[in-house]
Amino acid sequence: MTLVSIITPSYNQASYLEQTILSVLDQDYARIEYIVVDGASTDGSVEIIRKYESRFAWWVSEKDRGQADAINKGFARATGDIVAWLNSDDYYLQGAVSAAVKVFEEHPDVVLVYGNMLAVDEEGRTFNTLNYKQLTIEDLLCFQIIGQPGVFMRRFALQKTNGLDATFHFLLDHLLWIQIAQQGKILHAHQTWSAARYHAEAKNRARAAEFGREAFRILETVARDFHLAPILAKVTRRAYASAHRVDSRYLLDGGQPAKALSAWMRALFIHPSTALARMNIFVSAVLNLLGLGKIRNVILNKRKDVNN
Repeated sequence: MTLVSIITPSYNQASYLEQTILSVLDQDYARIEYIVVDGASTDGSVEIIRKYESRFAWWVSEKDRGQADAINKGFARATGDIVAWLNSDDYYLQGAVSAAVKVFEEHPDVVLVYGNMLAVDEEGRTFNTLNYKQLTIEDLLCFQIIGQPGVFMRRFALQKTNGLDATFHFLLDHLLWIQIAQQGKILHAHQTWSAARYHAEAKNRARAAEFGREAFRILETVARDFHLAPILAKVTRRAYASAHRVDSRYLLDGGQPAKALSAWMRALFIHPSTALARMNIFVSAVLNLLGLGKIRNVILNKRKDVNN
C-alpha cells in the first residue's frame, strides 16, 4: 500500500486546528505519514497538537520564516510516494486520501492530481462549491487556479523542484503546481475532496490586495526558467491579461473597487477574451463603486466553477 505524506503548517489557528487534524487522522486510508509543523503558536495550538502527537510521524513547534518555510520543513521529512499539505484552517472530506491514491494507481504517468473543493465559512457552513476542470500547464501559466487543499503530488516530481519559494506568501502553491506540471501530466478528478475555510483572518481576505503582485512575480520567475519560458511565450498576452484579472479579483476582495476596475480594463486591452470571460468582476467593481456592495457579493460568488 502506497505511503501518503501529509503536512500541516500551523500558526495561531487553534479555533480550526483540531478539525484539520482529525480530518487527516480519521481518513479511511491506513498508510498516512502525518507531519505537523507549528510556528511557535501562543493561542493553545500546541496543546491541541500534543493531544494527538502519538499519531503523528513527526511534529515540531518553533519559530520559522512563514508558511512556505514550515511546509518545506515538512517536505524534507516526508518519505511517502505521494505528498500533500493541508493548512490548519482547512480540512479533508472523508475518503479523500484513498480516492487520490486510486487516481494515481490508475494513471501512473500523472504527477499531480486535484479534486474539487468546498468553500466554507468560520462555522464550517458551505457557501460555494468550487468545481474545477482539466487544466494544462498553459492554463496554469494563465492563472487558472487550483484549490490547494485538494491537491496531491508524487514526491519524485516535487523533489525535482526547490519546493515552495519562501519569498512568496500568497500564490506560492500556484508556482509550485507550474513547476511540477513540467515534470509530467496533471489530472483533475471529478470528486470533492476538501474544504477551504474563508474567514476574516485568512490571507484570501485579510491581505487580498497583495495576491496580484505575486501573479506578476510568477510570470517573471517563469520567464527566467529555461524550460518554462518557451511555454510562456506561446500564451504571453493571455498570461499577462490573466495576471491583471487575478489582480482585479483580489483588489475587489481587498475593498479597492476603483483599482480593481483599472486592473480589469488593462486585462481587456491586452487580451479581450480573458477579461470578458470574467465580466462578473467588471460588474461587481462598478456596483461597489456605486455603493451596491451586497449585489456585488452575490454576483462575484454566484459561479460554481471558481477558477479566478
